[in-house]
Amino acid sequence: MNRKDLITACSAVVLSTSAWAQDPQQMPDDSWISISGTVESVSPNAFTLDYGDATVIVEMDDAARDADAYKLVKGDRVTVDGVIDDEFFEATSIEASSVFVENIGTYFFANPVDDETTRVQRTFAPVTYPIIEGATSIQGTITGIDREDETFQLSTGTRLVTVAVGEMTNNPLDDEGYQQLQTGDEVVATGTLDDRFFEGRVFIADYVTTMANRQ
Repeated sequence: MNRKDLITACSAVVLSTSAWAQDPQQMPDDSWISISGTVESVSPNAFTLDYGDATVIVEMDDAARDADAYKLVKGDRVTVDGVIDDEFFEATSIEASSVFVENIGTYFFANPVDDETTRVQRTFAPVTYPIIEGATSIQGTITGIDREDETFQLSTGTRLVTVAVGEMTNNPLDDEGYQQLQTGDEVVATGTLDDRFFEGRVFIADYVTTMANRQ
């Protein structure tokens, strides 16, 4: 994959409100994951990310970290955005689309900024200060709901993930409140990543954002 362009962010609010207004139906079939943590080690074309509960390998070609670019080092706090693919759970690795480095306020992009998939990715995962280790977001379409277990099945494009909402302050699967999730809704689930995600494909949500409702 061709890796190029170093984009410097002037502030954490690099993404504008208008960017969030893009039509969710234009988003690609494969869904994005956003995860924050601390760089544990760096190797050619990859680095190890400590997200608090465990570590994950982040694949990133050296072309995105050339002589003119910043060199990732152990201890850097970063947010990684990438696509969940067929090998994600088996290989426990992420192919990065972009990496945001907190201490220099800079994005490293895998593709040109005018590439459609990169533009969509940037609308999905804005970075906030300070970076919270383990903070993660996954996006997809609800394919099934179990109100008794307080979970729903989220299709990320290539895999199904069980999202548990029982710990949320406002449960979107009960009969109270404005947000009532339904099968077919396009949502972003945000929480903290732990071993249950890689081992059992269970994601514990702190909150769920509805991007598009079922018609």
